[in-house]
Amino acid sequence: MGPLAGIRVLDLSRVLAGPWAGQCLADFGAEVIKIEKPDSGDDTRTWGPPWLDLPTANTRQSAYFLSANRGKRGVAIDFTQPEGADLVRELAKRADVILENFKVGGLKKYGLDFDSLIALKPSLVVCSITGFGQTGPYADQPGYDAMIQAQGGIMSLTGVPDGEPGAGPQKIGVAVADLMTGMYAVSAVLAALLHARSTGIGQHIDLALLDTQVAWLANQALNYLVGGAVPKRLGTAHPNIVPYQSFASRDGFIMLAVGNDRQFESFCSAAGYAEIAQDERFKSNAMRVAHRHILVPMLEIWLAQQRTDYWLTLLASVNVPCGPINALNDVFEHPQVKARGLQIHLPSHGVDVPQVANPVRFSRTPIEYRAAPPTLGQDTQAVLSEIGISQDQFSDFKRRRIVA
Repeated sequence: MGPLAGIRVLDLSRVLAGPWAGQCLADFGAEVIKIEKPDSGDDTRTWGPPWLDLPTANTRQSAYFLSANRGKRGVAIDFTQPEGADLVRELAKRADVILENFKVGGLKKYGLDFDSLIALKPSLVVCSITGFGQTGPYADQPGYDAMIQAQGGIMSLTGVPDGEPGAGPQKIGVAVADLMTGMYAVSAVLAALLHARSTGIGQHIDLALLDTQVAWLANQALNYLVGGAVPKRLGTAHPNIVPYQSFASRDGFIMLAVGNDRQFESFCSAAGYAEIAQDERFKSNAMRVAHRHILVPMLEIWLAQQRTDYWLTLLASVNVPCGPINALNDVFEHPQVKARGLQIHLPSHGVDVPQVANPVRFSRTPIEYRAAPPTLGQDTQAVLSEIGISQDQFSDFKRRRIVA
């Protein structure tokens, strides 16, 4: 059943940050009801190719939508119409959590804002995700992941260093600002639920993509705030640890991640250059960082002399962290990824939908993957019947395009 069995979440969000949070809560056992527009649904339903055909439903799902919406019940309601808003409010009365990512104040005119909802159910937790938060000079502006990565600083730290071929800032290969916001949303919702359970009082969570992006700058933020120097792009290298970057082997690339002085000694000894670890310029990590411009070119020469497999085997034998740089086809064929069962399949409308498993392993309440991402309006009638909507009422709503 999962640790969140009995918790009901109304997911009004779309695209990625909110849906990612909703999917995680569903994985943890919550009942998550996804509300979408009857005509088009979540924006990501159209974000393809690639597509997965669902033969018995006579439709297709985008891979993007499939990545963030498993385990949810799919309900299509047009809450811009008064009767549709009434339906959502009835569902909200039976919910513990609301997820939404509409523009600031955008739900007020439908009576679906925090103040309206908390009046219906005082213990309700409402998590509002926006680009820039509910306050401040940018509050009314829309925010998408790429622009947040740019404004929030991570792109200034990612990419080839200035002066090298291909230099320039780079966007990270997945929508990491959205994903991190989704994960912060999960932890915030769980904290607010604990508070609500002990006090009976709900609350509003104001969560912004920009705030999240700045918050998880982590050591790089403190490097700047403590040291005063603006961090620069270092490619795959680490600002605080050396050697900790990718190197070319004779037939490819490896990622070398030497985290302490003992590992550096082991690396040098295994590579046949034990004396280098005793060089005063390289004996401590702080000295290696200071002299990276001397050490790294030396390592580039060493590592280019042997094949990738040679280094992986050798360094594993002396417990020095080192790994290949895998493409996704290699990732899903990796023996550890297979052993951990990270690729799963969920049946839906005549096909098995591929999914990536949640990485959390509960010892007493294991995750059960209950359903593939829903088709648009897949569960509308069933969910509305639970709040007393009859077959005749549903047919009337459908005829008037209030539901689908």
